[in-house]
Amino acid sequence: MAVDVAVIGAGVVGAACAHALTARGLRVAVIDRSSAASGTSSHCEGNLLVSDKGPGPELDLARHSLALWRQLAPQLADDLGPAVPPVEFEPKGGLVVTITAEGAQPLIDFAAQQRVAGVDARVVSLAQARELEPWLNPDITAAVYYPEDCQVQPTIATEALLAAARRRGAVSYFHHEVTGLITGKDGRVTGVRTDRADIPAASVVLAAGPWTGELATRLGAGVPVWPRRGNVLVTTRMPHSVFHKVYDGDYFGATQSSDAALQTAAVIESTQAGTVLIGSSREQVGFDNSMRVEVYAEMAKKALRVFPFLADAGIMRAYGGFRPFVPDHLPIIGPDARMPGLYHASGHEGAGIGLSVATAELVAAAITADSPRSPLGPIDPAPFAVQRPSLQAYLEEAA
Repeated sequence: MAVDVAVIGAGVVGAACAHALTARGLRVAVIDRSSAASGTSSHCEGNLLVSDKGPGPELDLARHSLALWRQLAPQLADDLGPAVPPVEFEPKGGLVVTITAEGAQPLIDFAAQQRVAGVDARVVSLAQARELEPWLNPDITAAVYYPEDCQVQPTIATEALLAAARRRGAVSYFHHEVTGLITGKDGRVTGVRTDRADIPAASVVLAAGPWTGELATRLGAGVPVWPRRGNVLVTTRMPHSVFHKVYDGDYFGATQSSDAALQTAAVIESTQAGTVLIGSSREQVGFDNSMRVEVYAEMAKKALRVFPFLADAGIMRAYGGFRPFVPDHLPIIGPDARMPGLYHASGHEGAGIGLSVATAELVAAAITADSPRSPLGPIDPAPFAVQRPSLQAYLEEAA
């Protein structure tokens, strides 16, 4: 069946693109070599954060996306009813702390920069921090409260976006391996070739997460998107003792680093199921999914510096996933001038859940020559363009 748009990838970004495109009346096919949310989107924490982003394009995109999520969460519940569980949208807020004397002023200065950019970043006293989080280490040296930080259940959110898109006519091609693009005599993309069928499409969106770089190269439109592994520990259920998204000030530095070596920072939050999620780690090890005890040990050690009571917590399981890393730390969103009809939506690293719905608006607007729909007004697509200067050397190498 011919469609207007074929979306490659059924993670949260691909699902959000399908949702935004069908909302504009387009016929959409979603293609994945596995099934919905089978990759990164089911191996993460579901963060919708502004607290971990400095002033600039990514923060702007995050603010747009958070505003969209606030609208979408109740809309999806109304549209889908009991057939799909709620996405567990939780406006829990975030608390960023530091344990060291030398880390206090940089944390406070960073919050001041974010406030200029429109973020509600409140420096709180140590006593106020303990009111927000009673089990917090009393030796913290500074704390900033971010009431805008939220969370969703990422697998359910992905499934819900796809379900809503299917109700508007989207079709799914799961367990289809993409083998190539179909192009016309003028070089324009006219569809997707898989190992099971050809799918004619007027436009194609590549939203394959950390597999985007590898797949894009095979399709003749290479982009610098590489896997960066992250890990999470999950405790057994316990009385609710962590009330916000809580992390130490090292986390922002880890997100912005391009170092391939292991980096860890304490990131702790509770789930509605009663477990506690403990992160985080980042390292570039390709698609090596082996579990290394020393990584989890370092994560646990840093978490205990923030919440000492976790020393008595039992670990129920651990999991890892791959995040789509781009060397200039901005996602790649929009049309590819090298191959008319091809659009990219990838490279969000650990922020894909939070940035997905604003990314989808940029993609849908580019395909339909429309304006992105955001409660906050226009979204500037230029910083995320495929052909931006900071990626030019990589694109030349790929050519």
